[in-house]
Amino acid sequence: MRYDGMVYRPPSEARSLIVQLTVGCAHNSCRFCTMYKDKKFYIRNVEEVIEDFRTAREYYGPGVRKIFLADGDALCVPTEKLMVVLKAAFSLFPDLERVTAYATAGDVLRKTPEELKALQEAGLFMVYQGYESGSNQVLLDVGKKFTKEQMIESGRKLKESGILSSVTLISGLGGTERLKEHAVESAALISAVKPEYVSFLTLYLEPEADMRKEVNEGRFHFLTPDQVVEEMELFLEHVDSEGTIFRSNHASNYVPLKGTLNKDIPLMRKQLEQIKEMQYYRSESSRAL
Repeated sequence: MRYDGMVYRPPSEARSLIVQLTVGCAHNSCRFCTMYKDKKFYIRNVEEVIEDFRTAREYYGPGVRKIFLADGDALCVPTEKLMVVLKAAFSLFPDLERVTAYATAGDVLRKTPEELKALQEAGLFMVYQGYESGSNQVLLDVGKKFTKEQMIESGRKLKESGILSSVTLISGLGGTERLKEHAVESAALISAVKPEYVSFLTLYLEPEADMRKEVNEGRFHFLTPDQVVEEMELFLEHVDSEGTIFRSNHASNYVPLKGTLNKDIPLMRKQLEQIKEMQYYRSESSRAL
């Protein structure tokens, strides 16, 4: 197997075969993110990708059940190349159950409904999307190139195609200045898309992140753990996305929380009240892991 630089994957892909279809991130301008700053984006040669599949087949045998196509937004690859990759994957691994990848709203919007449906039928099971916020101002401030409206359109296109969506939001991304706006507008975004999965991270900036400039100059203020709970309470109060699997149990989160929208919202709000009362928050040193 050949890997170019550090490789990242969603937590749920822990047992997947990870193969780089792209290297880096075509977008790579999010001011809170440092994941791909040391890479220049390019799409790998499809034959090299298939060679990696063959190497994995020799090493792991035919029993691979999950494949994650790295890096940052593999769905930007032209559909005809994606189809070749998917066909090769299912041919080499007869027990393969699913192939997943990261995607941006732009990746989805550039593909026709027919292309997305063809990819779904070829085995593209789910894509992971970093929504981050439903507030257009917050998205602009942090360097995202897509609006709330584009995310809604892309989410609905995926749903129509049958490709599942797992989306992330980031607690505290609007700082104290836009706490309510970030929470309420993010709830509106999820309510409009109704993805199969939604998860929250909590903002944690590496020293080299571009957003550190605003923090150092006093123009951006991190949320306290109590304010993160307040923001989450607002989100749960306003969201309406029946059946969406909800998770807020990443290492970055002060508060672990999980359930299914909307039925578990009362229970999760009660848990937040208890955690705030007890001040039972994950430590900063643990969040840095």
